[in-house]
Amino acid sequence: MALVLLPGLTNLIDDISEEKKLPPQVVEAALREALLKGYERYRRTLYIGISEDPFEEDYFSNFDVGLDLEEEGYRVLASKIIVDEVESEDHQIALAEVMQVAEDAQAGDTVVLDVTPEKEDFGRMAAATTKQVLAQKLRDQQRRMIQEEFADLEDPVLTARVIRFERQSVIMAVSSGLGRPEVEAELPRRDQLPNDNYRANATFKVFLKEVSEVARRGPQLFVSRSNAGLVVYLFENEVPEIQEGSVRIVAVAREANPPSRSVGPRTKVAVDSIEREVDPVGACIGARGSRIQQVVNELRGEKIDVVRWSQDPGQYIANSLSPARVEMVRLVDPAGQHAHVLVPPDQLSLAIGREGQNVRLAARLTGWKIDIKNSTEYDQTSEDAVVAELIAQREEEEALQLEAEERLAVEQAARAEEDARLRELYPLPEDEEDYIEGDQEVYAEGEVAAEDVIEEDPSIEAAADDEQPADAEQPAGEEQPVDGSEDAR
Repeated sequence: MALVLLPGLTNLIDDISEEKKLPPQVVEAALREALLKGYERYRRTLYIGISEDPFEEDYFSNFDVGLDLEEEGYRVLASKIIVDEVESEDHQIALAEVMQVAEDAQAGDTVVLDVTPEKEDFGRMAAATTKQVLAQKLRDQQRRMIQEEFADLEDPVLTARVIRFERQSVIMAVSSGLGRPEVEAELPRRDQLPNDNYRANATFKVFLKEVSEVARRGPQLFVSRSNAGLVVYLFENEVPEIQEGSVRIVAVAREANPPSRSVGPRTKVAVDSIEREVDPVGACIGARGSRIQQVVNELRGEKIDVVRWSQDPGQYIANSLSPARVEMVRLVDPAGQHAHVLVPPDQLSLAIGREGQNVRLAARLTGWKIDIKNSTEYDQTSEDAVVAELIAQREEEEALQLEAEERLAVEQAARAEEDARLRELYPLPEDEEDYIEGDQEVYAEGEVAAEDVIEEDPSIEAAADDEQPADAEQPAGEEQPVDGSEDAR
């Protein structure tokens, strides 16, 4: 068959490569695969209305498409095995036919033949299939490159632009760096901020949450505005002391989507300084709040509390309840990380926060269970009795948990011992130290084949010849076996 011409093939590949931001080699491979699918569709259409499709799923695995960029065309090629008698014309070719061209050909060799159909025979359905497959393969290649490009990204915070809306998600355009093409990312509803106005072409800083494989969609980017990593990134960019390493962020507790609409987003950040002369809280806030105001503006007015971290749990808990003023912190159960915080009556609502948000974030930040108590009504004796009951209950639960873990460990050890014993009695082939693969039998080390024993000891062979069949008459004087059957009785 002649070469099927595709005028402008080279320009087509270059245009697709530039538009999709894909290497030309990737576009060529996608085009070859699409043309092969089109040829497969052409072959199947020949049987429509005549008989059932005779082709199996991998029937065309020996076919390929060759692109000729100089002459701007393509050929369909088939690899066929030389045989004496042909059973499948698409996979085999007769030796006598090949020897007319190559006299040194032998059965079992492989030849590549041109089986390109005429351009007018290709058909509209085959052309449509080629177009669909090409578009799909190009999308798959784009998504694969996206996954490779963003999977190991050092900077997880990107600048995103709103493109459109899908259900409750916002589809945004992001780029991994200067000069790189924009790709789509999804901002789910749970990762959005209530104060954001997601209008078309609005730009936001987003945190790259994950690059995951979505069924039927390939690699997909998921970004977040509510992730605590976004707060850390914004402080790192605004505070030079954090970039230099003299100030470090120890912990972050964020509630970007409060359970109630009456409560706004809020974040608590615990910071510490490596150098004594540096005030970590003042460095993060900046002169007249200039630095923290930049972070607040980017988060659309989210309230941020910057507190100082301390090695002393009591002091750290008191700091975390800022801006409330704390009189005393009692670590009533250090092992269970339970603390009572005593505050004046006028500071009680401030320490708890609206709908408990302030104390909830403080507990997340410190990792302690915090109970806010009114200092004027606090009865230490009765509170200690309640705490003692809680400690006893916790210790009992821990003892039960430990007992269950020990019992499970004993059961697992017994099961492993039983498995080892069974493997000694009934070894698996991979447990044998010396075995022969193939048609021969497998013998453990120390065992000998029955044929070898017979050859070494002829007397055993003679004894085997003298054995009587199982149903032979029993010699006189010997008892018949009793098995409970009718014959035995």
